[in-house]
Amino acid sequence: MKPCSVSQFFMHRFRLKSALMVPVLLLFVAACGGGDNSTVPDDTGSGTPPVIIPPVVIPPPVITPPPVETPPVTPPPLEDLPEPELEAAPDAKTAPLPKADAPSLPAPPAELRIAANYGKTASGSPVAVVAASSSGDENATNTAAKAIDGDMTTRWESAWGEDVADADKAWLQFDFGTKTAIGAMKLYWENAHAKEYAIYVSDDAQNWYQLRYMVGSKGATEEFLNLDVHVRYLRLQGISRQTQYGYSLFEVEFNTPGTENSMPVLDTSVLAYPQSGEGRTPLPAPAEPIETVSFTLADGTLVTRFGMVGRSRHARERGEDWNEIGFGVNDTVDAAGNPQDKGPGAHLNFIANYFKNRTWGVEFIDNSNVVGVTEPKIIVNQYFQQAQKGGGHAFVRRFDEPGVTGFGWMSPGDLLDDSTYHDEGAACPVVAKPANGVLLRPDSGYNGVIGANDGCSVVFDRYPGHRALSANVDGVLVPNGSSVNSRVLKKGDVIEFTSSFFSTRAAMDAIGDNGAFRYYTNELTYVMGQGLRPWYGVQPRLMNEPLPEPTLQGGLGSVSYDYADNPTFMFQQPHNTIGMQNMQRFMEGRRWLHTNLWTGVHNEEGNDRNDAGRQLQGPRFNQSSCFNCHVNNGRSVAPTVRNQRLDTMAVRVGATGTDANGHYLPHPIYGQALQMNGRSVSTGEMQNWGNGAWVSGFTSSNVTLADGTVVELRKPTIAFEGPEPEVYSVRQAQPLIGMGLLEAISDETILSRVRSAPDADGVLGTANYAYDPETGEVRLGRYGWKAGKVSLRHQVTNAALLDMAVTSPVYPKLDCLAGPKHCDPATAEPGLPEQAVTLMTQYLHLLAVPAQRSVVSGFPKGVSPLAYLDINPAKIAAGEKVFKDIRCVACHTSEVKTSARSEFDEVRHQNIKPYTDLLLHDMGEGLADNFSEGLATGSMWRTPALWGLGYTQFVAGSTPAGYLHDGRARTLTEAILWHGGEAEVIKNRFVSLPTAEREALLAFLNSL
Repeated sequence: MKPCSVSQFFMHRFRLKSALMVPVLLLFVAACGGGDNSTVPDDTGSGTPPVIIPPVVIPPPVITPPPVETPPVTPPPLEDLPEPELEAAPDAKTAPLPKADAPSLPAPPAELRIAANYGKTASGSPVAVVAASSSGDENATNTAAKAIDGDMTTRWESAWGEDVADADKAWLQFDFGTKTAIGAMKLYWENAHAKEYAIYVSDDAQNWYQLRYMVGSKGATEEFLNLDVHVRYLRLQGISRQTQYGYSLFEVEFNTPGTENSMPVLDTSVLAYPQSGEGRTPLPAPAEPIETVSFTLADGTLVTRFGMVGRSRHARERGEDWNEIGFGVNDTVDAAGNPQDKGPGAHLNFIANYFKNRTWGVEFIDNSNVVGVTEPKIIVNQYFQQAQKGGGHAFVRRFDEPGVTGFGWMSPGDLLDDSTYHDEGAACPVVAKPANGVLLRPDSGYNGVIGANDGCSVVFDRYPGHRALSANVDGVLVPNGSSVNSRVLKKGDVIEFTSSFFSTRAAMDAIGDNGAFRYYTNELTYVMGQGLRPWYGVQPRLMNEPLPEPTLQGGLGSVSYDYADNPTFMFQQPHNTIGMQNMQRFMEGRRWLHTNLWTGVHNEEGNDRNDAGRQLQGPRFNQSSCFNCHVNNGRSVAPTVRNQRLDTMAVRVGATGTDANGHYLPHPIYGQALQMNGRSVSTGEMQNWGNGAWVSGFTSSNVTLADGTVVELRKPTIAFEGPEPEVYSVRQAQPLIGMGLLEAISDETILSRVRSAPDADGVLGTANYAYDPETGEVRLGRYGWKAGKVSLRHQVTNAALLDMAVTSPVYPKLDCLAGPKHCDPATAEPGLPEQAVTLMTQYLHLLAVPAQRSVVSGFPKGVSPLAYLDINPAKIAAGEKVFKDIRCVACHTSEVKTSARSEFDEVRHQNIKPYTDLLLHDMGEGLADNFSEGLATGSMWRTPALWGLGYTQFVAGSTPAGYLHDGRARTLTEAILWHGGEAEVIKNRFVSLPTAEREALLAFLNSL
């Protein structure tokens, strides 16, 4: 069915108290597809006007009640408001991958690199090329020699005619006459340039080595710095052309290594780690949370406060109408019953300038727990950042209407002053948010309603009357001619609620905001007497139902099931219980994670530039925003093809390994980590400094499972554009979900799982420790692949420095990359301000975990379940039993309770299922590198959390995502089979599983 207009949508958001207004609702009914004016009697005899129910045309033998006559009253005019814009989900904007069948040569050996003592105290000087040759020229005019003739009006053009077998593989070669030190190269392309190509070097023109590899080249002028090779020959090897013509190059220039084109040598100092937990100091634990999300008054009244943000659509709206079979167009299946997809909705994505005046708070005052109350009610107050129209509330979705399966509401509650809706302006003023633990108007209320702030408040006190349903011949639940009377609410009632942003142009202009003034928002489930609960949809038509407690991996803040087909956004949602003011903190923090820290531009279109985030980045870095590595808040791009540059991953490096005290020296060129991209400090233009690591190939082996299934285990081999460091560790960016919950686990809970001796299966478990970079105190490590970071603040600021070359109050200088010796706060450099660090950290504290998908959704009859909601509960339950029986839980601890240590009420005292013990385990030589951090040796890794595991590929979208610390595992089966060391015995149990049990285990993991 066609979505209702905004004016129509809001006509049913409050209970009308005047007979004059009945025809207004009838207009809403007709406009949204109804033709019958059915009513349901009120069983109270109080004279409350009936709830108007949109009807449906029902096939025989179902009988439709006769229409109700209504007086022909002309409704008052309403402002015609625009529908919220349906904003498309943004592209992840990951770099293109190399051509799959392209060659990958070894990196240059030490004898082809310049000596360590080569003098770079002066600027580089031009290098003459003795001769140029090619794989073939297109004609006698545009020859290879034209690329080195110093004339920008002539050019080399590779052969590309019909008689050329593979024009993409053309090459251009330069001979310097003798071994020559080369520090830089500049290419001047004509429009017909190489889109993908490699730079090879050689000493004899026979044995070639790969120096650089370009993917997605834009042509024009390209400069390569820090080549630092000592060679006679250099070749440009074409892989793929930008046009149908040959490669066309005006000129090539070379320079010797010099101060302007080579990396400086760093004065490094050791990084220290404590060798035990002696003197450990837990993170500070505030006595009171920053904002209270739920509290109880002295008489037992439950007060629940939560934040909302504008969205484009509601929770069940998708690209197609989800009508039941026989009740309208149903394009989710074709004539043969095969699934059809008309695209996602826009429920979980983020509207333009979501961080700017577009969040608000809602307060529920629920007296169902008060002794002696027999007719409980919810008083609803809202706290916006600008004036609004009244009536932006609705309760109980239209589940008795087979033709309205995506949206529509039964009861809007009682708006205390109807004139606030009909006022041409925005009659509801801004109301200051109340303090923690108290009501704004605890005694006076409004118009006799104690607790209500003003006439814009709403009272919801009756479950609405509706038509009773029975299955028709198609098995569709449809109205059967009888009705269910409205009734008073009772404790335990499950109530669906949505709010809406319903302002005016004038109100937005008054606060200096030229954006939209109308938005939808989330749908929430509230249980009378209990509070908010994550939900899923049941029959009829995805009606709200609280999710069972065992599915709540992230506690009460878990993300509800998604029926808008927005899985790329599942790792980007706030806690279900997020506070009124914390929602704004969350959105402002999100903005920082999506900000390019050089340009200040947001990675999603339509958002204002973050001027405070401009030009914070140093000259060399991996990515310019957090989101570029954590794709959609998930993992970085997995290493899947040769020549793939690993600049969305972290490559930690050192000079000489770890000494007996757990100290190591950063690399004298790279510092603590490779920073693979660069830009000019003077012009801001991107530059190629050649500090990258790339996939040079793969090694593989096979494992045969008990049922004969052969599984190939594949590991990428890594090559370096510059000198290969003595020690290094390739690490995939991990999902960001649930990090605040992990910080809320007490040290004592984590340490209680440390073993002094291995158990019967060989599982040990070791805690790692690190120094707090700001206080110097010894703290328990809990973040990072080797548990080397002690807090979210530590993790955020360390990643900003190492991965993005951005300083902060924690790491005030870029020289901190080389160790603490020159990391002096007295000479701090511009970087992230304290407010930004706080907001980014708060965002991560409030980032929620999706609920486990282990219960069947009540999709409308004939609607194809979304892939990630099409599950088999029995198989999942059997798989969970296997998970426990073979003792995966020895490390992947399934349940834990958080403490009160967090400043966020949302993560305190939550029963969560992270499937990690946050301890180090020796995983054997197969997963080992040679890089140590404190007590974590090269083969020791912190147990990664498994929550959200089954969403991995859905969150990544079209981007390849892998598993394990370096992303090598393409499937969960591969990931398990790589386990060794302490997990060897448990891994072997997996290998021995019967097919059905193995598949059940994988189904369980994919449900997480």
